[in-house]
Amino acid sequence: MALFKKRTVGKPGEWYYCLVHKKVEEGPECPAKDRFGPYATPQEAQQAMDLARERNLEWEGDPRWHDAPNRAPDDD
Repeated sequence: MALFKKRTVGKPGEWYYCLVHKKVEEGPECPAKDRFGPYATPQEAQQAMDLARERNLEWEGDPRWHDAPNRAPDDD
């Protein structure tokens, strides 16, 4: 008996963006490692890559992330 069952069918209204197939899917058709989501609408899922790009730029520009001074690998 398996302890963990893989969820193969998504809930109605859950939308994902598949990174492998580069398409919007209703429910998790592809493995979790290959998708973004869930999103409330297919339009939101279609914008997943744009949203990820925007969030990455915000994260890279966040001064809290760059709190340690840059060190060369030989400084230890």
